[in-house]
Amino acid sequence: MTGQRMVESTWRGGLCCDVSAGEFVVTVDEPEHVGGSNLGPEPTALLLASVASCFTLAIAYSARKRSIALDDLTVSATGIYDGPRFRSISIESRLGCDPDRVDTLVQAAERVCYVTNTLRSEIEIKVNATAIAAPAP
Repeated sequence: MTGQRMVESTWRGGLCCDVSAGEFVVTVDEPEHVGGSNLGPEPTALLLASVASCFTLAIAYSARKRSIALDDLTVSATGIYDGPRFRSISIESRLGCDPDRVDTLVQAAERVCYVTNTLRSEIEIKVNATAIAAPAP
């Protein structure tokens, strides 16, 4: 599937912003101990949330596609910091299904998970910026 996706972030002051994603708005902030006001999750937590949620949905999708009964599913993502980035991200999945089907589902999920496939690739990131006129006094 190809196509463009976009979210937009609007600064609320301090270290806080609102991110619009389709019909949803997520408040993103830093913890108080680093100067934020703790009104929402920090950006790195959202990155890990993207990993965990995408992998959860990839497993669920893979189970449904293969008609594998899935009674429960929990996925956690843990990142290890190394300077201004994560050095590694570990994904732990707990699947309520036939134990003989776990490897099949995880391997299938690894193939279709957009977020982990993006993080594993050499993605090009372009940054553009323009000044906007300040409001008249």
